[in-house]
Amino acid sequence: MADTFMKDPDATLDYKFDWKALTNGTGTSDWLQSGETISSHTIDADSGITVDSSAITDTNTSVTAWLSGGTADVDYAVRCEIVTSSARTDERTMTIQCRQR
Repeated sequence: MADTFMKDPDATLDYKFDWKALTNGTGTSDWLQSGETISSHTIDADSGITVDSSAITDTNTSVTAWLSGGTADVDYAVRCEIVTSSARTDERTMTIQCRQR
């Protein structure tokens, strides 16, 4: 299930992909195994929204992406693929709904 967030086209905000949500206090489940961390990540977004930067965060268990731009009343998919310290891969997608506020 993809997460959906609203964003004003003029805003620059951070959005988190969290693979250890229970441990980080932001959700109800951990995907990573005990001791497993994120080794690398790739962020990809639909044309029209800008990925300003991204980083592995929360002691290497989540990825935070800073997004800017977008056009009002357009929805954008932002994808994050990770490789873990156990050589597992996963990909998650969130939807950013640009709405003028």
